[in-house]
Amino acid sequence: MNPTKTRSSLGIWTQRFIASLFLGGQVLLHILQGKIHRRNTLEQMAIVGPESLFIALLTASFVGMVFTIQVAQEFITLGAGHLVGGILALSLSRELTPVLTSVIIAGRVCSAFAAELGTMRVTEQIDALYIMKTDPVDYLVIPRVLACSLMLPLLTIICLITGLAGGLLIATSFYNIPSVLFLDSIRDLMGLWDLISAEIKSLVFGWAIAVIGTSWGLTTTGGAKGVGQSTTTAVVTSLLAIFILDFFLSWLLFKVAFSPV
Repeated sequence: MNPTKTRSSLGIWTQRFIASLFLGGQVLLHILQGKIHRRNTLEQMAIVGPESLFIALLTASFVGMVFTIQVAQEFITLGAGHLVGGILALSLSRELTPVLTSVIIAGRVCSAFAAELGTMRVTEQIDALYIMKTDPVDYLVIPRVLACSLMLPLLTIICLITGLAGGLLIATSFYNIPSVLFLDSIRDLMGLWDLISAEIKSLVFGWAIAVIGTSWGLTTTGGAKGVGQSTTTAVVTSLLAIFILDFFLSWLLFKVAFSPV
């Protein structure tokens, strides 16, 4: 491995990451100023939401079933079978559903954003927007950021319900846990704050995914090869951002929020 090439790649990545931070701030400022292209936003919401729904629901259902298989027998052995539903609900709402749904969106949507805008950059379509006195941030970036930020929390709630349904199916079919006991456990252990925290995480993850994908697309160079590299790097960076943000959000939402004063 060439150390010089590695340092150069790291430097380029750092520059593009800093550029994405500035782009995120610019997007926020423009949204507060009301610069929202409504038609583009609705089109992007359809791409992020309905077109991602099937794969997200399929993933959530199997995650709920697998988690139940992993914990149900151990809890029954310990005499705590009545807690299976509640533990599943807490795990899905606080961590698994927002993170895994965001990972799916990152793989599917972030790559599409980077590839689409990257192609527009290398084919000089972005320059054409400037010539027509159209700000690419308003026309291209903000609709995608709003679409991810609005649709990801909705997908998260739907996936949470689907994951719980999958866990309920396994618990009642394989481990003879009464459905009433399973549902009562969910009601007793999962609170409103768990749902709110899932929505907050999804909102932040959606914002990060869209900003990184669009930023990497807008800073693409090098023709078709550069588009491919931008797409791959954008997905990897968004996944890294999801996991890092998840740590800090979990710390703030649970460790700090529930710490004694």
